[in-house]
Amino acid sequence: MPIMGSQPALEIRGLRKAYLLPVIDDITLRVADGEFVCLLGPNGCGKSTLLRIIAGLEGFDDGEILLHGSPLQGVSSNAHRIGFVFQDPRLLPWRTIADNVALAVHHVNRIPYREAKTIAQRYLQLVGLAGFEQYFPNHLSGGMQQRASIARALAVEPELLLMDEPFSALDPENRRILQDELRRIWQKTGVTILFVTHSVDEALRLATRLVVLAARPTRILLDVETVSVTNLDTFKDHVLSLFSEQVRLQDQSSRHTV
Repeated sequence: MPIMGSQPALEIRGLRKAYLLPVIDDITLRVADGEFVCLLGPNGCGKSTLLRIIAGLEGFDDGEILLHGSPLQGVSSNAHRIGFVFQDPRLLPWRTIADNVALAVHHVNRIPYREAKTIAQRYLQLVGLAGFEQYFPNHLSGGMQQRASIARALAVEPELLLMDEPFSALDPENRRILQDELRRIWQKTGVTILFVTHSVDEALRLATRLVVLAARPTRILLDVETVSVTNLDTFKDHVLSLFSEQVRLQDQSSRHTV
């Protein structure tokens, strides 16, 4: 099991983000080293935007983000090593999956390509793709492509692994298989994970902690360690009722704005 450090892996303080309207409103969150945290919330509440801000793919208007005590300075910060698994694998179709992983390691870790290829082999084996290293993405199933995407994100040995609904496009059987695989990989590596999902069942199956977000503008409604959830059905009903209430409030706000 991952070992929690005294300094949080991720600390968000008073984060705010707006486009024309506020999207994220005063989010404060601490994630311990080795935690597996799921972010839950209704459609359009800003979960993916929050991940993109943490990754340095988008800027923010106010607040502070620290990774292991060091501030993330806006868009395209190169001071931190962050892995990101998107909803779709985003593999280069003209490269083998070994090359897809090795290229990321080569560029992010700034090591010779031959060494990066060795690391890629190790992480492809970790995700269950040993023997498929020389396959091109279009010769693999969707689930296998997403495994390769996870290997690519892990192979850079990130301080933090961000996952934006990575299993949403898979059928229920493959989704469950990859959930089990991800849990195994997390237990083996101890990597800190921030995982976005709409599914309460998926969050309860994977995470050590659940953070439920409000509809726009995003704020934290509920922050619960999964070990404290004694009745899964009651908890699930409670979260779904929060979602419904948030959607209703957002609809009312939209009508008033118009």
